[in-house]
Amino acid sequence: MIQRNDIPPLLTGMMATLVGIGLARFAYTPLIPVLVLQGWFDASAAIYLGAANLLGYLVGALIAHRLSERVGIRQLLAACFISIALSFICSAAPASFAWFFVWRLVAGISGAILVVVGPSLALTRAPITRRTVVGSLVFCGVGLGALLSATLLPLLIQFNLMWSWLTLGGLSLLAWLVCDQGLIRLPPPVSTSPSLEPATSSRLAGVGVVLVILAYAMDAAGFIPHTVFWVDYLVREQGYSSAAAAAQWAIFGAGATVGPLLAGLLASRLGWHRSLTSAYLIKCLAIALPLFASGFLGNSVSSFLVGAMVPGLVALTSGRLAELGGPAEHKRLWGYATAGFAVLQAASGYSMAGLYTLLGSYQPLFALGSALLAVGMLLVIISGHFQPDRPPQGL
Repeated sequence: MIQRNDIPPLLTGMMATLVGIGLARFAYTPLIPVLVLQGWFDASAAIYLGAANLLGYLVGALIAHRLSERVGIRQLLAACFISIALSFICSAAPASFAWFFVWRLVAGISGAILVVVGPSLALTRAPITRRTVVGSLVFCGVGLGALLSATLLPLLIQFNLMWSWLTLGGLSLLAWLVCDQGLIRLPPPVSTSPSLEPATSSRLAGVGVVLVILAYAMDAAGFIPHTVFWVDYLVREQGYSSAAAAAQWAIFGAGATVGPLLAGLLASRLGWHRSLTSAYLIKCLAIALPLFASGFLGNSVSSFLVGAMVPGLVALTSGRLAELGGPAEHKRLWGYATAGFAVLQAASGYSMAGLYTLLGSYQPLFALGSALLAVGMLLVIISGHFQPDRPPQGL
């Protein structure tokens, strides 16, 4: 149950993830087949533009922590929201590949900074007993962004592709205003009792942190087929209409909206480690599902489960790192995890785009993605041997 004191940190963190991932990243996915069909770009160029966003995400993840220590948080978040809004507005008319590449790159850089700084700020300003709830729910913004793009964009595309880009820019600016209202109402940082802080100097905890970060990188590499290529795969390989494929993306968005809620429920009952292991298993199977059940039901289940586990795994990884390293170290560790995530995400995005060009089919990419999630699950299982689970209350 959300309490009144949860609202400022939730607004701050949720708007950051909504724009940082839900719009800056996921809103491009349903636009790929439209960009191709309307002749703005060929299929290969449209896919590489999606990968440009992943490259920007890597750059943003690497600089986010240092920037947040040197620049005022309010000014930094405002700059990121405005940059993402401009990236959409400046893409509203056909232009060169280089022009779009730059703006997709800018959206990725700013999105990563929002995702590192926003949730960490929300976590450290939430009351200790509310951190499990707040730490999970801030990632509902990912699903809300995907759901908005899945429901609004198909309607706007019927009129003009320009209106899709402009609407995304307007939504980004609106989210900034909401985030700013939460930001100015945040309570002061919560001082944490040493008895509640995990020992950050513990060698075992350090090994556990490294394994969780490596697993998170495997997740980044493995979910590319569903988050970059899914709609295009359904349209051009499964014969879906643009409307039907958009409906599948809406199912993905619906799953992403409830994923953090499920993650919070699992964490409160099973603990962060076991919940994280379960999430990797579910996502591994869901990514592989199109290989065995490519009909409407199979695709819908895959859309929903992968959608749920995208922010669900982010929330659980964030919580597990806060448990291992302590809330005071969370932004630094989360920055490392996001950077590792971004490295593998960018490498996987470009590699899978190249593989698609070489093979001419998306199906092998789903098998590869599932295998990478299985590796991540094994790393999480091993990490449990280096530090026992702690009660998730207060992280």
